[in-house]
Amino acid sequence: MAVTCTGEGRVLRAALSGEVDHHGARAIMEELNRQIDLELPRELTIDLEGVTFMDSSGIAVLLRAWRRVGELGGSVQVVNVPAQAAKVLKTAGLDKLMKFA
Repeated sequence: MAVTCTGEGRVLRAALSGEVDHHGARAIMEELNRQIDLELPRELTIDLEGVTFMDSSGIAVLLRAWRRVGELGGSVQVVNVPAQAAKVLKTAGLDKLMKFA
């Protein structure tokens, strides 16, 4: 699992790769929180192109990021969602809280 973040002008992009499961979710959340605290983004894009597997822990990761960015008055967009991860996230209704592209 890896998180690569780039940010500029209160716009943050976080690319996740590997498995997003109960083993790595805490580290992902900690890194996302750290980056959000540094950048204070109005827009957060989470790129899941490199994700090979996601369980329900991925729901918690995205919800926590969405909640934190929402506290800053910002929005979250999720892009390049693999089919398996899309099933997990959409079944939980996350597509009603944030934009999936």
